[in-house]
Amino acid sequence: MQIHSLGLEDFCEEEYSLIGIHTALEDFKLAYLLNKTLSTSFYKSREDLNFEDTQKNASFSIFNYSSNKYDFDWFLIANSSKRENQKESNELLLTSETKTYLIPEKKKVDFFIKISGDLEYTFMSETVDKIKKIEQVITSYLIDKNTLKSKDFLIF
Repeated sequence: MQIHSLGLEDFCEEEYSLIGIHTALEDFKLAYLLNKTLSTSFYKSREDLNFEDTQKNASFSIFNYSSNKYDFDWFLIANSSKRENQKESNELLLTSETKTYLIPEKKKVDFFIKISGDLEYTFMSETVDKIKKIEQVITSYLIDKNTLKSKDFLIF
């Protein structure tokens, strides 16, 4: 009798496509423009994507959209989180800012769009082209998730 064992990676491999967006827009403004351009309905998630570490805490904003037509879930995720640090020194209150990245190897990417499901390349390519046409977007492009070291942070 042949025995087959399953590893943890057999359960964690989620099929999704990833788009990187470079822009100076705030998250809510980008969500609005994406809704207008892509005919989506991104809405602010009730909770952000939070990471708590002994040294730093980070919170990344997420917008959701569920497509009934294609049965796909879309997520607009901020790649950076800013936190203000205050320190008192000689009766002066000094503040500094700490910036944490969700995917550190893609520091120049401002936002990611994660689309769950197995999508055709042409659909993804057309979506990227539509995003590029938004005036305030510098550029957008497909990202190969297999090249990311921190891709586990995109599983939620």
